[in-house]
Order: sequence, then C-alpha cells, then structure tokens
Amino acid sequence: MGRRLSLLGCLVTTTMLSLAVAAPAAAAVDPAVTDYVALGDSYSSGVGAPGQSVFCLRSKQGYPGQWAARNKPKSFTDLSCGGAVTDDVRTLQVPFLSSGADLISITIGGNDAGFAPTVLGCQVGSDAACLDKVAAARTDITSNVPGKLDATYAAIKRKAPKAKVVVLGYPILFDTSSASCGLTGMSLTKRRALNEGAQLLNDIIAARAQAAGLTFSDVRDEFAGHGICAPTPYLNGLTVVPPQNSFHPNATGYTNGYLPALASAL
Repeated sequence: MGRRLSLLGCLVTTTMLSLAVAAPAAAAVDPAVTDYVALGDSYSSGVGAPGQSVFCLRSKQGYPGQWAARNKPKSFTDLSCGGAVTDDVRTLQVPFLSSGADLISITIGGNDAGFAPTVLGCQVGSDAACLDKVAAARTDITSNVPGKLDATYAAIKRKAPKAKVVVLGYPILFDTSSASCGLTGMSLTKRRALNEGAQLLNDIIAARAQAAGLTFSDVRDEFAGHGICAPTPYLNGLTVVPPQNSFHPNATGYTNGYLPALASAL
C-alpha cells in the first residue's frame, strides 16, 4: 500500500511539473507594435512633477510620459486629467479611447473617495476631526467606490476589448517611523489614520480590477520607506506653489515608484 501511494505521488508530481513547464508564459508587451493610452486622474497625469500643462496638469515626467519616452511605443495618447473621478473617465476619456488600443494604464478612485478634502481637512484640523473625516471616507469607499470602479472598468473593456489594461494603485502617503513630521507636518495619529484609509482604497481597487479581469499593479512596495516625512520622500508634502502638487508623487516618485510598477506588470 505504501509503495502504491509513493508511486501515485510521484506520478502526480511529475504530471504537475510537466504541466507547469508546458504552460506558456504571458507575452511581454512589444512597444514597437503597441498603441498605448493613459487614462485616469492626477496620479497618471503627473501632478507633482515639473512641466505640468495648463490643461489637465499633464507632465511628461509622469509615469505614462516616462514609459513612452523610454520604450518608444507605436503611438502614445495621454487622456489622463488632474482631478478626474470615475464619471470623468467614462464620459470624457473613454469616448476618445481608440478601440484598437493595445495597452491602457489608469489610476482612478482617489477623488471618488474624497482624497483631497480628507487629507487637507486632516492638515488643518484636530486629531479628532481628522479621525472623523477618515471614518466618513472609509464608509464612502466601502459603499460607493466599488460600483463606480466596476462601471469604469467595464466601459474601458467595451471600448478597447483587446487591450491589456493595467490598473495602478496609490502609494501610502506618510512615513510613520517617527512621531515628528516637521513644523507643518501632521501628527502621528493623523498619518496613521490616513494611511489606513489608503490601504482600504488600494485593497478595493485591487479586488475590483481583478474581478474585471484586469491587471492590478500595487505601488505600495515601491513607495515603502519613501513616504512624506521620510528622509528620501517620493511624495510632496503640503506645497504652496503650486498648490496642486500637495500630497502627490514628486519626479523621483514617478521614476522610482510608478514607472517600475507599470514595467513589472508588462
């Protein structure tokens, strides 16, 4: 009996190994024949990096522009726009998306979750007020954002059914290794609360992207140790000029954070 089980185990193991060897690897994207389109919000348009346009605050130093410059795709169209919500993607971006697009990247959901007012409210309010704002945002994220993401991903797939769609998440904004974050920095309580909200949003984005059959690329690993208040931050803290750069990746964040996350998904 023991010998029969041993032989059966060997047979099963050998069969599984053979299937693993025979399974083809996912084809890498060939830029020379790729029509690439960038969709999404300010984290795709490049807010926080130098050289932003007046219209939609697009910068060539955002990750889509950097990927296109390095890889020379057959074509590159940037439809992303600072401040975009899911409704904007469906009504103002997807209609201009080529049905023949081969590669699409997108960050979306942060503005639907009230990213800007929540972070700015925490910046100027008390710890208690910040915790209330984050709690309200978490409720909204759980209740409303999943359906909005589902509708947006479905619209993209209908318009460009053959495209590889890479959904990128958002970084965790704040370093919490120190209680102090400078004179204008937020308290440890506020930073932890906002980070927990970002974790929830990323988890929901990942789940909905995967449910839609899209590729989710998590940027949290790339930004780990480089949050606001860290010695080498990949993100801007509160900025006065220009104000929209506040709490967005800096040029290094797009280069060392988002660009590798997109490349790894391809």
